[in-house]
Amino acid sequence: MLEKVDLTKSMVKDEYKAKMPMLMARLGELQRQCKTLNIPVMIVFEGFGASGKGLQIGELIQSLDPRGFKVFAIKEESEEEQMHPFLWRFWTKTPEKGRIAIYDGSWYRKVLIERFDKRTKKKEIPDIFQSICSFEKQLTDDGYVMIKLLLDIDKKEQKKRFQKLMDSKETAWRVSQGDLERNARYQEYAQMMEEMLHITDTDYAPWTIIEAMDRRFATVKIYTVVIKALEEQIEHVKKSKAKERAAEAIAEMDGEGKSPAENTAAEIDQKELTESVLAKADLSLSLTKKEYKDKLKKLQKRLSLLHGELYRRRIPVVLGFEGWDAGGKGGAIKRLTEKMDPRGFVVNPTASPNDIEKAHHYLWRFWRAMPKAGHIAIFDRTWYGRVMVERIEGFCTKQEWQRAYKEMNDMEKDLVNAGAIVMKFWMQIDKDEQERRFKARQENPQKQWKITDEDWRNREKWDQYEEAVNEMLIRTSTEYAPWIVVEGNDKYYARIKVLETVVEAIEKRIKE
Repeated sequence: MLEKVDLTKSMVKDEYKAKMPMLMARLGELQRQCKTLNIPVMIVFEGFGASGKGLQIGELIQSLDPRGFKVFAIKEESEEEQMHPFLWRFWTKTPEKGRIAIYDGSWYRKVLIERFDKRTKKKEIPDIFQSICSFEKQLTDDGYVMIKLLLDIDKKEQKKRFQKLMDSKETAWRVSQGDLERNARYQEYAQMMEEMLHITDTDYAPWTIIEAMDRRFATVKIYTVVIKALEEQIEHVKKSKAKERAAEAIAEMDGEGKSPAENTAAEIDQKELTESVLAKADLSLSLTKKEYKDKLKKLQKRLSLLHGELYRRRIPVVLGFEGWDAGGKGGAIKRLTEKMDPRGFVVNPTASPNDIEKAHHYLWRFWRAMPKAGHIAIFDRTWYGRVMVERIEGFCTKQEWQRAYKEMNDMEKDLVNAGAIVMKFWMQIDKDEQERRFKARQENPQKQWKITDEDWRNREKWDQYEEAVNEMLIRTSTEYAPWIVVEGNDKYYARIKVLETVVEAIEKRIKE
């Protein structure tokens, strides 16, 4: 791809002066439209050292309202960032809807500079590319505009620019030994860049190569590319909104416009797909109080020791808890953490997203809460709300929850690739047991706060939730991040099973 680029392209000063006022005015107008339509925009600047990334970012932001964008300079990972999966620091820097994030350097550093310096291991590269493509796909599927610009200059021009910078005391610091090494081995670095372009140039997040030998030509091309991308997304959003309004007008049609025969066929397919995993749970399993207390003491003591070993070995752990209302999540989490060092774990209770969380991709708030190496993150309710409550209550579209299975699998794979232990627990009880626990809570003044009208309303949708849960378990229980169905009619049995499962998983990792 790079060898086909014509680096002799240039623009005379008069042409540049004639074009720029119109381009700048148009970009400012499009920024305002993106804000109105809640369109988030990510603009990535990558390329060879001294190709003018900082300069071109400076030119681009001249047309933008500074209240609506943020520039991120991506350099070496901080100590905190090194203790998370590499995409963590980029998920936490994704913009809110209606805002623009500009990246001077990006997630591609991992397969460019760090690869060149041999800090990225060869065996890691395929997984990193897969993670990058998944990251970009998840965001663009959610309505983000992803504009990726690669600034290209040749070896001779790069060396010339480096020399000019080094000749001045004020700018010499901008040229590192790594920059000089990459210039000396220019072709080797260019080959890595070529491979990156080949793998990550996708229809949803394409690369645009900017011929950057001439500053004026590069500036005009960057403006043109950004303007075109924003115009296309704005037009797409407007058409989608028009279609939504039209769909609402015919929403009373049976099966959203499908014939009864089509609906019946779909239901049959769905039933075949979601053969009940939950029905296989043996809810008669139980422990006596004495058995429970004996096992609890031993397991908590063992887990306390293992927690210290996790910290020493810098192994992160992610534990997700889902289940029926009153299924015993809180009780299991309490016994799990009771004897652990509170400095080494965080329990994240997941409620309905707030306004800030709604302004981001739905996985954003969970990425922010992922543990650093050696720590444990426990989620009381998880990202799987997307394919349960949000699916059933209509808080997301069918297309959104259907693609969420892969998105969540991919996120968990990123965590595991970074060394984490990831496990998800489904706390299973039957409908009669739930009713008994609901009534017991209502009758106990100290527990009445645990029961709400919404809990009773959700019971009326038990069959819908059961279908959704079964599909979730089938689609997202993986070898690297399994679902464990916990037979929970007997609280003692459920709590011990959770503890035993966690202890066993940690011991297995430590032996590896």
